[in-house]
Amino acid sequence: MPEPAPRAAYRITDLNDNDRPRERLEKLGPQALSNAELIAILIRVGVPGENAVQVGQRLLGKFGGIAGIHRAPFDEMIGQHGIGEAKAAQIKAAIELGRRLTLEAPQEKPTINSPADAAALVSYEMSALEQEHLRVMLLDRRNRVLEVVDLYRGSTSSAQVRVAEIFREAIRKNASAIIVVHNHPSGDPTPSPDDVALTRAIVQAGKMLDVDVLDHLVIGQGRWVSLKERGLGFS
Repeated sequence: MPEPAPRAAYRITDLNDNDRPRERLEKLGPQALSNAELIAILIRVGVPGENAVQVGQRLLGKFGGIAGIHRAPFDEMIGQHGIGEAKAAQIKAAIELGRRLTLEAPQEKPTINSPADAAALVSYEMSALEQEHLRVMLLDRRNRVLEVVDLYRGSTSSAQVRVAEIFREAIRKNASAIIVVHNHPSGDPTPSPDDVALTRAIVQAGKMLDVDVLDHLVIGQGRWVSLKERGLGFS
């Protein structure tokens, strides 16, 4: 018996015109597309039995959304059916460009009105970090973000962190207030006793230096905690 012909990969052009992501982006703008459709535009070609949009949906389900794809090791990405080195690189590059856009638009400085605003600015990236990082948001008098400074990598316990370093850039940039942020690579954002002790020391130093310490956030995977809201170290 003759062997059956191999099934062709599904391409975006196999979809109806109204369902094609590129055409929808052109007509409606990128904000109208789902995450799966945006990924489909990057990878262009699906695999037998799945068009590009369905492959995008599978990746999002496998890794738990865009943030999960951002966190996923490159080797794990290329291990997915239909995703080779080139497609994995394109997806990773697109996500990184989106992250950098939020940091490189000085004319669009975000304003922090709540802990949620601060968490939204950094949690996407920081939740993907494999090491603990401590960063400081520098704010002006209107609570607009001047800069986010990465100070420590590794352990950020109260024994390792020098409080003077926390305020150095704030004083240099004439910041009126700061928000301290660090991540827990374990994914659990529950503040530790060291986190509370460090917060207390930072708050006290801020009063002496006339720099308001608005909050200390702990970022986990998909969750974050405001020590200010919990009254930890701010009493």
